[in-house]
Amino acid sequence: MTLCGAAVLLVLAWMIGSTTSDAWPILQQEGLGLFTSSEWQPGSSRDPANIEGSYGGLEFFYGTIVSSLLAMAMAIPLAVGIALYLTQLAPRRLRTPLTYTVDLLAAIPSVVYGLWGSLFLVPLLIPVMTFVADTLGGILPFLGPPVRVRNLFMASLVLAIMVLPITSAVIREVMATVPRDERWAAFGLGATRWEVVRKVVLPRARAGIIGGSMLGLGRALGETIAVLLIIGGNARLEFRLFDTQQTVAAQIAAAFKEASPEHIRGLIALGVGLFVLTILVNVAARLIVNRFGQVTGDAAL
Repeated sequence: MTLCGAAVLLVLAWMIGSTTSDAWPILQQEGLGLFTSSEWQPGSSRDPANIEGSYGGLEFFYGTIVSSLLAMAMAIPLAVGIALYLTQLAPRRLRTPLTYTVDLLAAIPSVVYGLWGSLFLVPLLIPVMTFVADTLGGILPFLGPPVRVRNLFMASLVLAIMVLPITSAVIREVMATVPRDERWAAFGLGATRWEVVRKVVLPRARAGIIGGSMLGLGRALGETIAVLLIIGGNARLEFRLFDTQQTVAAQIAAAFKEASPEHIRGLIALGVGLFVLTILVNVAARLIVNRFGQVTGDAAL
């Protein structure tokens, strides 16, 4: 078992070392500019010691973070609601089939999500997005026109559906472990079902909600094909919900095939930056769970 655990660490270290080594000329030239500069002008040099282009990935990281946060803002309330229904409210005969149905969403390939979003959701929601842009665009500029067929909102919506199974599964399992005695004690004191959910179940499940949300965020940050098919591919620092955008993973997938050797190193550098971002998210999740996830004493009631 120790060897199995060590093998995972060795593979992870190998991935980090090999990608960082390939991208080192770019990382050495750009430094923090990889995260703070928006000038992305790939060069065509074949010599790793002679970097001709500029590789500022700020716009790609911005698109990645914004689309992922929007996806989680849509997914988390729905995931909590699904978990509450399956563990607290659903009739026993419906719990198992509904649980399997939600978990089945995780088995659908991301390219299918992308095609479904592109061919079904986009035509369905374009009139709605146009109406919202024309109605609220003058009040809220980020909702204003133009309304692109491929846009940030559609990508975030598909991402929210994709991260829903893993997020709801973690939250559901934590809610299922809430001690029955505490729930019945609250009912015995005269609490309503909603009061039991709000004062017993949700505080006990806080760590699971945070952990499941962070796992979902980690997947959203790295999702590639579905986002590539829907987001539009035009990176920008401006936040406009119905306009095009681009993410790190989608940029790597879109440009890698026809990239020059130097450009490939730049794309690998983007991948290293995305890996660093994912590590920071996971570390933050662990700190948050350690800080707010423990519920003891009267806090549970």
